[in-house]
This record gives sequence, structure tokens and C-alpha cells, in this order.
Amino acid sequence: MELYKNILGNIGKYVTLTDEETEKLISIIRTKKIKKRELIDRPSYVSKYRNYIQKGAFRSYIIDNEGKEHTVQIAIEDHFTSDFYSYITQTPATLFVEALEDSVILRMTYEDIEGLCKEIHSLSEYFRITTERAFAFSRKRALSNLSLTAEERFLELEQRYPNIVYRVPQKVIASYLGITPEFMSKIKKNITSKT
Repeated sequence: MELYKNILGNIGKYVTLTDEETEKLISIIRTKKIKKRELIDRPSYVSKYRNYIQKGAFRSYIIDNEGKEHTVQIAIEDHFTSDFYSYITQTPATLFVEALEDSVILRMTYEDIEGLCKEIHSLSEYFRITTERAFAFSRKRALSNLSLTAEERFLELEQRYPNIVYRVPQKVIASYLGITPEFMSKIKKNITSKT
């Protein structure tokens, strides 16, 4: 039960599961160790799992027609990661989802979650709430990209994920912010000089 403490704590922030419902949920969870740089989703393959990050860090990215990578999500412990559009629609993925560190994920298949959600209203409610929150964050991020400076977006990222700069390569953070690694260095120097 210790292995599931974090995910159950996350669920407990939003809904209450009975002991029987908790056991049913645990029965569909599979633990998987993921090596740094290993992909858990990739374009053209349907995303079959909702992955809860027990330990580690991931990024989701696309590669444009010129071969340039664009990071669209960074996720760490106590967050879910996958190509969510592919997972929700069960259509081929467009994103690469890559481990940035040696990681441990708790994964549940689409079919298992759908089956349990039909049976357990609280679980269905949990996934509805977290999906809505993920959508809202995605919308907020899109607006930030349009209205904030790169430095402000960096500070927003740091506020959401304290110490992220020590865990995630600078080029990934720069890609997430839509800037070059060189400009990222200037931003960090500028912030340091203000403190």
C-alpha cells in the first residue's frame, strides 16, 4: 500500500474512495521503471496508458518539419503524463513523451480506467476534475505565451515547479519557453543579478 500512497493522496484531494474502491483501483495499476531518455509515447502509436509519475521527470515534445524540437509539457512527481489527446481519443499520438531522469511510473490502461469509471462514480469524478484542470492550465499557458515576456514565463514555470532548473536540462526549459538556450542563460543571469 505504501507504493500507492502518493497517487491515493492525489486522488484524496478531490474525491473519497471506499476501501473496496481503492482496492479495485490498485488492482489495475502497474508499476514501471523508465530509464532516462526512454520514450513512453511516440507519434503514430496510440497512447494506451494514463501514467502517474511516482518518481522522476518527463517532457512531451513535437518535432517540426525542420527537425526542431518544441517542448509542450514538463511533468514531475505527483503529475500525470502522456500524449493526452491520443489517450483520450484513442487515436495515434503526435507527441514524444520522454523521461528526463530515471523514473518510476504507475500506469493504468485506457480500458481499465474506463471500466472502473463506469463502476465507481468518485473515480470518474476525479478524472473529470483533473482533466478539466489540465485543460485550464493548458489554456493559461497558451495565454501566458501570448502576453508575458520570456522572463515572466520562466518565473511562472519556476513557481509551478520549484528547483526545476536543477532537474531539467536548460535546452528543454528553453524549448518549453519558446526561446534559445543562449537567451535562457541571459534570463537566468538577469534574475540572479536582481536578487
